[in-house]
Amino acid sequence: MDIFILMIAIFVIGYVAIALEHPLKVNKAPTAIFMGMILWIIYAFFNTKVLELGFSPSFKIFEEIGSVIKDNINSYTSLGDKAKDFLSELSALGANSAEHNGYMEFIIHEIGEHLNDVSQILFFLLGAMTIVETVDRYQGFKVITDGIKTKNPAKLLWILSLLTFFMSALLDNLTTTIVMIALLRKLIDDKKLRWFFASMIVVAANAGGAWSPIGDVTTIMLWIGGQVTTLKIIEGVFLPSLTTMVIPLIVITFMLKGTKIDESKSSKEENVFTTKKERLTMLLLGVGGLLFVPVLKTITHLPPYVGMLFSLSIVWITTEIIVRNKKSEDRRELSVIKILESIDIPTIFFFLGILMAVAALESAGHLDLLAQWLDKVTHTNYYIISTAIGLLSSVVDNVPLTASAMGMYPIEAAGHLAQDGLFWELLAYTAGTGGSILIIGSAAGVAAMGLEKIDFIWYAKKISWIAALGYFAGILVYWLQESIFHVLG
Repeated sequence: MDIFILMIAIFVIGYVAIALEHPLKVNKAPTAIFMGMILWIIYAFFNTKVLELGFSPSFKIFEEIGSVIKDNINSYTSLGDKAKDFLSELSALGANSAEHNGYMEFIIHEIGEHLNDVSQILFFLLGAMTIVETVDRYQGFKVITDGIKTKNPAKLLWILSLLTFFMSALLDNLTTTIVMIALLRKLIDDKKLRWFFASMIVVAANAGGAWSPIGDVTTIMLWIGGQVTTLKIIEGVFLPSLTTMVIPLIVITFMLKGTKIDESKSSKEENVFTTKKERLTMLLLGVGGLLFVPVLKTITHLPPYVGMLFSLSIVWITTEIIVRNKKSEDRRELSVIKILESIDIPTIFFFLGILMAVAALESAGHLDLLAQWLDKVTHTNYYIISTAIGLLSSVVDNVPLTASAMGMYPIEAAGHLAQDGLFWELLAYTAGTGGSILIIGSAAGVAAMGLEKIDFIWYAKKISWIAALGYFAGILVYWLQESIFHVLG
């Protein structure tokens, strides 16, 4: 089998196995890691063996779609310009063995570069997850949730949605969804009514994460990758994101007209083991630390993970001071060492595997060819491409979709693919909010589905069309916004 097609087949099979994680009863993390590593092994082993035997890599599939492959290794287009430049430095050596070693040096160099980029994302997420989990363990979010007293369904829906929208921008859509649904259970007893509220929380959480550089994994990737900057992503995507929340919010408000919240049932009291001062301190430190990250990057231009890990160190040191005066059992539960046991490490490994798998396809030339095909089919219409990626994210995880788009289209000096260009801002919006169309389309949706046992068919019938309405309305708002800026500019 053509090795180029084999790599695609392995990626597709691996992705299907990830999607069927629950029926197969195999966690998606090891599947993703296996897929990522086997693609790099195949890519390196095959190409070095080809060069060792004195042949030039050539695939029929390239010829079929019009790609030009020259016999010279330095002109092998699927390696891209980086490989050509790297290998051209070794061209004077001439011998096959030297070419073989040079190619291996390129493979090691390439995988090292990708691992550097992926590691920045993973350490950023690990720091953010630890800070948020620490604030939650210290019951810091209780400071916010205790202030909600209304029993009016419409007013409560708007309060929870707006709170979710802005909390998601500071924390992340998954954590915010879990916190808000925990609050929802204390306020509403009726199961079906709670499903409407939980669904709106999912839509608001995904919308809130899209306009913030730290609100969603996809925007974090684009921010760390240099495709977008802090102020520009907020400026460009805030109104579309707000629209994609407000439209469904208005529709669901009318759908709930006439319903009442049963005030006769009292919610269960939460076990409180921290003082008000401790809760407020950890909330301010946690949120302040997260907000400090983009500020530090803007001032120093250091990678975002530096600011995140610095903020984590401050939070961690503070907890060490607090727990010294606690009882032994509380001291253990409130220690960051103990809190780290609750961090979703399998998800970190999943991101590692899936991002390295996409990186292998980028290095092998698959993403470059896919970009050429998309440009040809859509006539390089980035609105169509971004919209399609967003719709696909309602079925397929948005992390590899975003990683693929980043690999397909390099940042250019000017135009729609420049830093803060139209394509990157629109991608942040569509990849972040498109998952709301189906309950399984985002981490927030999956969490809500698991916590509230929301029926997939119920969501598809009652919520999907509303979320889709908001999604396309947001794209329209972005188009109007860009058109106005273009005229004024």
